[in-house]
Amino acid sequence: MFILQQRRSNNLHDLLSISVLRQRQEDLDYVQEYRPLKEDIKHLRVLLYGHVGAGKSSFINSVSNVLRGRMTIPALTSAMTSDRSFTIKYATHKFSKGRGSSKTFYPVVFNDIMGLEDGNNSGIHPDDIKLALKGHVKEGHKFNPAGKLEDGDFGYNPSPSTDDKVHVLACVLSANTPQINASVLQKMKKVRETASELGIPQIGLMTHIDSACGEIEKDLKNVYRSKHLQKKIKDFSSAVGLPLNCIFPIKNYSDEIDMKEDVDTLILSALRKIIDFGDDFIEKC
Repeated sequence: MFILQQRRSNNLHDLLSISVLRQRQEDLDYVQEYRPLKEDIKHLRVLLYGHVGAGKSSFINSVSNVLRGRMTIPALTSAMTSDRSFTIKYATHKFSKGRGSSKTFYPVVFNDIMGLEDGNNSGIHPDDIKLALKGHVKEGHKFNPAGKLEDGDFGYNPSPSTDDKVHVLACVLSANTPQINASVLQKMKKVRETASELGIPQIGLMTHIDSACGEIEKDLKNVYRSKHLQKKIKDFSSAVGLPLNCIFPIKNYSDEIDMKEDVDTLILSALRKIIDFGDDFIEKC
């Protein structure tokens, strides 16, 4: 009897593995074949924001890994525990395809910004995120926690093109975060209100799901079975104001030295939804 149950369990695991592989390939093909329909938009632009240490830069690296099929380091991250943002400049991250003379770039780019911090004179100013949404922040602008970017400043873009503007706003939150400070939540609310006024679609990315739940750490396929994670996602939804079906659990590449299909699958699933939401918005621009 035990042997029969074990065989059934193994067969179910094999079926799940095949399903994961099939879905991973479908999502990868979808991302690789995507092109914005409007000629004046070369890139679907995604802006990542969230509290310090949420994993914004690590997500960019993870997307690069999945699209390149190997470990890459396009965005610098901090390996040290800190309550200060490692990202200080406004940077656009592109993902390359191919090598040498045949090298091209995917038409999806990510903008990484300074993390939100508690207090009025630390972390990125929420008004700077609002300007970024509208395309008014120049590439390489160094954020100043003590003062927001103003019209006429060196880092201000007075005439943003449609391509400069943000097409998807992604809020990144760590599942390890016990509670978000009220001041950080207020800053998030201001950013979300501006995005809503502009009609920009918004999603949530919940990171560090493996370290927040032993069940998921044991097997990443348990991601949608974990009651602990379900509660975390519901809390995230209530705190930030995002619908449950717009929040995607992911695991960033961190201590791995080789690619893992389960990790890829979650990242590609989120990336495909980002493209869908952004493409819908581009059609309306």
